[in-house]
Amino acid sequence: MSSDLRSRVIHAAKQSFSQFGYKGTTIEQIARQARVGKGTIYTFFESKETLLHHITDQLIQEMLAPLREAEQLETLLMAQLQHGLEGLLQLRQRQELFVKLSQELQLSGTIEVKQELQRIENEIVHYIASVIQRAVDREEIAPCHSELMAFLFYKMTVALIVEWEQTHSPLEHAEIEPLFLRMAESLLVLDAKAE
Repeated sequence: MSSDLRSRVIHAAKQSFSQFGYKGTTIEQIARQARVGKGTIYTFFESKETLLHHITDQLIQEMLAPLREAEQLETLLMAQLQHGLEGLLQLRQRQELFVKLSQELQLSGTIEVKQELQRIENEIVHYIASVIQRAVDREEIAPCHSELMAFLFYKMTVALIVEWEQTHSPLEHAEIEPLFLRMAESLLVLDAKAE
Protein backbone atom coordinates (compact mmCIF):
# COMPACT_ATOMS: atom_id res chain seq x y z
CA MET A 1 0.00 0.00 0.00
CA SER A 2 2.78 2.46 0.85
CA SER A 3 4.43 1.97 -2.56
CA ASP A 4 1.06 2.78 -4.17
CA LEU A 5 0.79 5.98 -2.10
CA ARG A 6 4.37 6.92 -2.95
CA SER A 7 3.69 6.35 -6.66
CA ARG A 8 0.57 8.52 -6.48
CA VAL A 9 2.56 11.31 -4.82
CA ILE A 10 5.29 11.12 -7.48
CA HIS A 11 2.76 11.07 -10.31
CA ALA A 12 0.85 14.03 -8.85
CA ALA A 13 4.08 15.99 -8.33
CA LYS A 14 5.19 15.35 -11.93
CA GLN A 15 1.83 16.57 -13.21
CA SER A 16 1.85 19.63 -11.00
CA PHE A 17 5.48 20.54 -11.78
CA SER A 18 4.71 20.07 -15.50
CA GLN A 19 1.66 22.28 -15.34
CA PHE A 20 2.65 24.99 -12.83
CA GLY A 21 6.43 24.66 -12.63
CA TYR A 22 8.40 24.02 -9.46
CA LYS A 23 7.89 27.47 -8.00
CA GLY A 24 4.15 27.45 -8.72
CA THR A 25 3.57 24.05 -7.12
CA THR A 26 2.81 23.62 -3.44
CA ILE A 27 2.87 20.50 -1.30
CA GLU A 28 -0.84 21.13 -0.69
CA GLN A 29 -1.55 20.94 -4.44
CA ILE A 30 0.39 17.71 -4.74
CA ALA A 31 -1.43 16.21 -1.75
CA ARG A 32 -4.80 17.22 -3.14
CA GLN A 33 -4.02 15.82 -6.59
CA ALA A 34 -2.63 12.58 -5.12
CA ARG A 35 -5.63 12.34 -2.79
CA VAL A 36 -3.41 11.99 0.27
CA GLY A 37 -2.76 14.05 3.36
CA LYS A 38 0.11 16.52 3.35
CA GLY A 39 1.83 14.44 6.03
CA THR A 40 1.86 11.43 3.73
CA ILE A 41 4.09 13.31 1.31
CA TYR A 42 6.54 14.09 4.12
CA THR A 43 6.56 10.40 5.02
CA PHE A 44 8.23 9.69 1.69
CA PHE A 45 9.98 12.97 0.87
CA GLU A 46 11.63 15.43 3.22
CA SER A 47 10.66 18.48 1.15
CA LYS A 48 9.37 19.68 -2.20
CA GLU A 49 13.01 19.99 -3.28
CA THR A 50 13.69 16.33 -2.36
CA LEU A 51 10.62 15.31 -4.35
CA LEU A 52 11.87 17.29 -7.37
CA HIS A 53 15.29 15.64 -6.99
CA HIS A 54 13.68 12.18 -7.03
CA ILE A 55 11.62 13.04 -10.10
CA THR A 56 14.74 14.40 -11.80
CA ASP A 57 16.49 11.07 -11.12
CA GLN A 58 13.66 9.32 -12.96
CA LEU A 59 13.84 11.85 -15.80
CA ILE A 60 17.59 11.29 -16.18
CA GLN A 61 17.05 7.52 -16.41
CA GLU A 62 14.31 8.01 -19.03
CA MET A 63 16.52 10.31 -21.07
CA LEU A 64 19.55 7.99 -20.83
CA ALA A 65 17.56 4.85 -21.72
CA PRO A 66 17.61 5.39 -25.51
CA LEU A 67 21.33 6.15 -25.40
CA ARG A 68 22.07 3.02 -23.37
CA GLU A 69 19.87 0.95 -25.64
CA ALA A 70 21.72 2.30 -28.68
CA GLU A 71 25.07 1.44 -27.15
CA GLN A 72 23.95 -2.16 -26.64
CA LEU A 73 23.50 -2.46 -30.41
CA GLU A 74 27.31 -2.34 -30.77
CA THR A 75 27.05 -0.17 -33.84
CA LEU A 76 29.23 2.70 -34.98
CA LEU A 77 29.12 5.94 -33.02
CA MET A 78 26.96 7.84 -35.53
CA ALA A 79 24.41 5.01 -35.57
CA GLN A 80 24.36 5.06 -31.75
CA LEU A 81 23.85 8.82 -31.68
CA GLN A 82 21.10 8.52 -34.29
CA HIS A 83 19.33 5.77 -32.35
CA GLY A 84 19.70 7.75 -29.13
CA LEU A 85 18.27 10.86 -30.81
CA GLU A 86 15.30 8.87 -32.10
CA GLY A 87 14.63 7.70 -28.55
CA LEU A 88 14.89 11.24 -27.22
CA LEU A 89 12.52 12.44 -29.94
CA GLN A 90 9.99 9.83 -28.88
CA LEU A 91 10.37 11.00 -25.29
CA ARG A 92 9.80 14.60 -26.37
CA GLN A 93 6.03 14.42 -26.16
CA ARG A 94 6.20 12.91 -22.67
CA GLN A 95 8.75 15.35 -21.29
CA GLU A 96 6.50 18.29 -20.52
CA LEU A 97 8.25 18.50 -17.16
CA PHE A 98 11.67 19.12 -18.74
CA VAL A 99 10.21 21.80 -21.01
CA LYS A 100 8.34 23.49 -18.13
CA LEU A 101 11.42 23.49 -15.90
CA SER A 102 13.53 24.93 -18.73
CA GLN A 103 10.98 27.71 -19.22
CA GLU A 104 10.84 28.40 -15.47
CA LEU A 105 14.61 28.71 -15.32
CA GLN A 106 14.56 31.26 -18.15
CA LEU A 107 11.70 33.26 -16.64
CA SER A 108 12.45 33.25 -12.93
CA GLY A 109 15.82 31.55 -12.40
CA THR A 110 14.56 29.33 -9.58
CA ILE A 111 17.72 28.00 -7.90
CA GLU A 112 16.33 24.49 -7.28
CA VAL A 113 15.31 24.19 -10.92
CA LYS A 114 18.71 25.46 -12.06
CA GLN A 115 20.46 22.83 -9.93
CA GLU A 116 18.27 19.99 -11.20
CA LEU A 117 18.55 20.97 -14.86
CA GLN A 118 22.32 21.23 -14.41
CA ARG A 119 22.33 17.76 -12.87
CA ILE A 120 20.39 16.38 -15.85
CA GLU A 121 22.86 18.00 -18.23
CA ASN A 122 25.89 16.73 -16.30
CA GLU A 123 24.63 13.13 -16.20
CA ILE A 124 23.77 13.02 -19.90
CA VAL A 125 26.94 14.81 -21.03
CA HIS A 126 29.06 12.47 -18.91
CA TYR A 127 27.39 9.43 -20.44
CA ILE A 128 27.68 10.68 -24.03
CA ALA A 129 31.35 11.59 -23.40
CA SER A 130 32.03 8.01 -22.32
CA VAL A 131 30.38 6.71 -25.52
CA ILE A 132 32.47 9.08 -27.64
CA GLN A 133 35.65 8.13 -25.78
CA ARG A 134 34.99 4.43 -26.40
CA ALA A 135 34.61 5.24 -30.12
CA VAL A 136 37.97 7.03 -29.98
CA ASP A 137 39.52 4.05 -28.16
CA ARG A 138 38.18 1.71 -30.88
CA GLU A 139 39.78 4.09 -33.41
CA GLU A 140 36.39 4.58 -34.99
CA ILE A 141 36.83 8.35 -34.82
CA ALA A 142 39.88 10.55 -34.48
CA PRO A 143 40.91 11.65 -31.00
CA CYS A 144 38.79 14.54 -29.79
CA HIS A 145 37.75 16.34 -26.64
CA SER A 146 35.01 13.85 -25.79
CA GLU A 147 33.43 15.91 -23.00
CA LEU A 148 33.24 19.01 -25.19
CA MET A 149 31.73 17.00 -28.05
CA ALA A 150 29.20 15.45 -25.66
CA PHE A 151 28.29 18.89 -24.34
CA LEU A 152 27.75 20.17 -27.88
CA PHE A 153 25.62 17.13 -28.80
CA TYR A 154 23.50 17.62 -25.69
CA LYS A 155 23.02 21.34 -26.31
CA MET A 156 22.22 20.70 -29.96
CA THR A 157 19.60 18.12 -29.00
CA VAL A 158 18.00 20.42 -26.41
CA ALA A 159 18.03 23.28 -28.91
CA LEU A 160 16.32 21.20 -31.60
CA ILE A 161 13.82 19.45 -29.35
CA VAL A 162 12.98 22.06 -26.69
CA GLU A 163 14.26 25.56 -27.34
CA TRP A 164 13.35 25.85 -31.02
CA GLU A 165 9.72 25.08 -30.19
CA GLN A 166 9.52 27.95 -27.74
CA THR A 167 9.58 30.50 -30.56
CA HIS A 168 8.95 28.48 -33.73
CA SER A 169 6.70 25.75 -35.03
CA PRO A 170 7.94 22.34 -33.84
CA LEU A 171 10.26 20.54 -36.23
CA GLU A 172 9.14 17.20 -37.55
CA HIS A 173 11.15 14.09 -36.74
CA ALA A 174 12.12 13.83 -40.43
CA GLU A 175 13.62 17.36 -40.23
CA ILE A 176 15.50 16.93 -36.96
CA GLU A 177 17.28 13.64 -37.59
CA PRO A 178 19.23 14.54 -40.77
CA LEU A 179 20.03 17.99 -39.38
CA PHE A 180 21.36 16.48 -36.15
CA LEU A 181 23.43 13.88 -37.99
CA ARG A 182 24.90 16.44 -40.39
CA MET A 183 25.88 18.70 -37.48
CA ALA A 184 27.23 15.76 -35.45
CA GLU A 185 29.42 14.59 -38.33
CA SER A 186 30.68 18.15 -38.87
CA LEU A 187 31.56 18.55 -35.19
CA LEU A 188 33.51 15.32 -35.10
CA VAL A 189 35.36 16.14 -38.32
CA LEU A 190 36.14 19.70 -37.19
CA ASP A 191 37.40 18.49 -33.84
CA ALA A 192 39.50 15.76 -35.45
CA LYS A 193 41.13 18.36 -37.73
CA ALA A 194 41.86 20.60 -34.77
CA GLU A 195 43.75 17.88 -32.88
